[in-house]
Amino acid sequence: MKRVTIYDVASEAGVSLATVSRVINGSSVVKAPTRARVQAAIEKLGYKPNAIAQGLALQKTTTIALVIPEASFTYTGQIINGLIDVAKIYNYNIMLHTITEGITAIGDVIDDIIKSNVDGVILYNDKLLVEEMEELARYSIPMVVIGNRFNAANVCCVYVDIRKAIFELTTKYLEENKTKIAIVEDRKNPFACEQMILGAQDAYKRKGMEFDGFLRIPAETRTSYAFLSRWFKDHRADVMIGYRDSQAMAILNTAKEAGIKVPEELEIVCVIDTKYNSMVRPQISSFSIPSYDLGAVSMRVMTKMLQKDSGIDKEIELSYLFTPRQTTKD
Repeated sequence: MKRVTIYDVASEAGVSLATVSRVINGSSVVKAPTRARVQAAIEKLGYKPNAIAQGLALQKTTTIALVIPEASFTYTGQIINGLIDVAKIYNYNIMLHTITEGITAIGDVIDDIIKSNVDGVILYNDKLLVEEMEELARYSIPMVVIGNRFNAANVCCVYVDIRKAIFELTTKYLEENKTKIAIVEDRKNPFACEQMILGAQDAYKRKGMEFDGFLRIPAETRTSYAFLSRWFKDHRADVMIGYRDSQAMAILNTAKEAGIKVPEELEIVCVIDTKYNSMVRPQISSFSIPSYDLGAVSMRVMTKMLQKDSGIDKEIELSYLFTPRQTTKD
C-alpha cells in the first residue's frame, strides 16, 4: 500500500503544502472552509503526520529525553511505564538515555541531549550535580526531576519525602526504646542516603539524642554483604535500614549467618519496595512508593511546562505507605 504524504493531501484538498502544514500544526490563520477541506482530505486518505516533520514546523521535536541510571532499572520499571503512558496521550516520544557508572559519563549524556534538540528532559538520577543542571538550564530546556526535591529555575520535581519517612519510622522505634538504629550506606544513591540520615537525625534530636548509626562502607569494600559480614562480628543493632532490596537482603543474610534472629533480635526495613522483598524469606518490610505515579505525574508536569501553563506546582510530593512484613514485629 502506497504511503500517503502531505503532497497527496494538498492535491486532494486543492491547497498548497504550506496550508496543509498550518492545518496540521493548529495555526489559526487558515479560514474555516479551507481547514475543513484539508481535514476531510486527511481523513479520506488516512494521512498520518510525520512526528519529526511536524515538530520541525513547530520548532519542536515532540521528544522528551529520559535519563535513568542503569543500576536503578530493577525499581524504575513502573516509573518508566507511567511516564510512557502519559507521553502517548500527549503524542510525545521518549528518548531514553542510560548512565552506567564507570562507562557512561553524565557529561556525555548532557551533550547528546543538547545536540538532539529535545523539548524537555526528565531525570531520575541523584548523582546529577548542580553544575550539570545549570548547564542544561543555560539552554532553556524544561526539566523535571523524579525522586529528588530540587529547587531551580526552569526545573520541577516530583518526589516522595524519604527524610520524613525515615523520621517517622525512627521516631516509632525510639518510642519503643529501640535506640540502636543503623542505616547502611548506599553508594549508588547518595542523595537518598543523605535524606535517610537527616530523617534519623531529626528523630534523635527530637528525643534529645544524637544519631551515630550511619554505617559507611569503606571504599575498598566492594559490597554491602562483605562489609556487614565483618561488622556483625563485633556489633549489634535493634533496627537496620537499607535503601535498596539488595542491601536489605545483605543485612538479612549476614545477620542470619551471625546467628541473629530476625525479627526477634533485629528488625530490618528496606526503603524502596520491589517484588523481591516479598519473594525472600522472611519477607522484608518496606515502604510502598507509588512508582507508576512518579512517572505519570512527572510526564504530565512536563507537558504543562511545555504548554507554558502558569499554574504549575514546581514541587509535587507523593505519599508513601509503610508495608510491614516478616522482618519487623508489627
